[in-house]
Amino acid sequence: MDEMLLLTRILLVGFICALLVSSGLTCGPGRGIGKRRHPKKLTPLAYKQFIPNVAEKTLGASGRYEGKITRNSERFKELTPNYNPDIIFKDEENTGADRLMTQRCKDKLNALAISVMNQWPGVKLRVTEGWDEDGHHSEESLHYEGRAVDITTSDRDRSKYGMLARLAVEAGFDWVYYESKAHIHCSVKAENSVAAKSGGCFPGSATVHLEQGGTKLVKDLSPGDRVLAADAEGRLLYSDFLTFLDREDGSHKLFYVIETRQPRARLLLTAAHLLFVAPQHNQSQEGTPSSQALFASRVRPGQRVYVLGEGGRQLLPAAVHSVSLREEASGAYAPLTAQGTILINRVLASCYAVIEEHSWAHWAFAPFRLLQGMLAALCPSTGGALVGAPASPGIHWYSRLLYRIGSWVLDSDSLHPLGMVVPSS
Repeated sequence: MDEMLLLTRILLVGFICALLVSSGLTCGPGRGIGKRRHPKKLTPLAYKQFIPNVAEKTLGASGRYEGKITRNSERFKELTPNYNPDIIFKDEENTGADRLMTQRCKDKLNALAISVMNQWPGVKLRVTEGWDEDGHHSEESLHYEGRAVDITTSDRDRSKYGMLARLAVEAGFDWVYYESKAHIHCSVKAENSVAAKSGGCFPGSATVHLEQGGTKLVKDLSPGDRVLAADAEGRLLYSDFLTFLDREDGSHKLFYVIETRQPRARLLLTAAHLLFVAPQHNQSQEGTPSSQALFASRVRPGQRVYVLGEGGRQLLPAAVHSVSLREEASGAYAPLTAQGTILINRVLASCYAVIEEHSWAHWAFAPFRLLQGMLAALCPSTGGALVGAPASPGIHWYSRLLYRIGSWVLDSDSLHPLGMVVPSS
């Protein structure tokens, strides 16, 4: 059985590679996956600009403040010194504090140091502020946790600072701010924070509609289940449940709560998950031919989502009444259907997350659906489980593969910052 699983995965990866080389991931203008990646033109940040365009200590950026770290605190062991010779540390306190930081911050800083030397030969990255143990920053500053650094170039040429900020964004810092004419401020998520582990899922308490009637908790889905979904034209249909793209039993997650009143519905989903939104100018009362898939973190009150109408025969655009945040410990689940869509708590959602292009994501899973269908036909007793493995906890191996490919071929701002938990490198 293990040999069969390994062979199946090798064949599937080979099939993906063949598709990428022959056609590329093309959906309108833009480069394809199979094409050679050209150097990207980098645009310097403007003075006082920050990326992403949200407050630093919010879910979409570096996340909440978790408390000051002192040399005597238990959390001091979370900090690690950075002795990279390609980085100059000002260390005006002469205590080595500026060299102390979390591992995530260290990884991003080291990556930035390489970019700086490539951008300006002979110039190094300079850190003016790192971990602060003396209270020199504002209350709840991430400097107190070793999650923030203030940086310049070694030549202190201020004309370079806008580009330095852009390089910091490309290096993977979770929030970059052209804060002062004298430095750039960068910060990262906490190693173990809820914000760093959001993913793209629904809570285990969410429900789906079954073809044989009734509802079922999303966490209890299994091969053979057919759940209510919708096609590209908004027509309701039942689609095969294939697998979980992510499954974390009993985990704590922070969910966006999307609520409507007419029809009344309430959906919880993580920040990076896609939700279909109707265009404001479209007055059609049913179907989704002009809908747009947005990250849940971008949905705002007044926008319209698609909700199952009374009688369960059509989808109706319903205005979002409120958007809030709620933490739950019922686990997190990302079900995949053959259609790529699913109705959760009577609200139409995409099965995909991380990238804000539902059609691209559905195309990328075509090899997976094809091979699983072939295995289901050849081995009816397994139902294609050799590929899907829906009972396995964690992120699905195919999702991880696509994420790595996407990280290589797409711009860093094309992927949601909370899209997937990956080990620091």
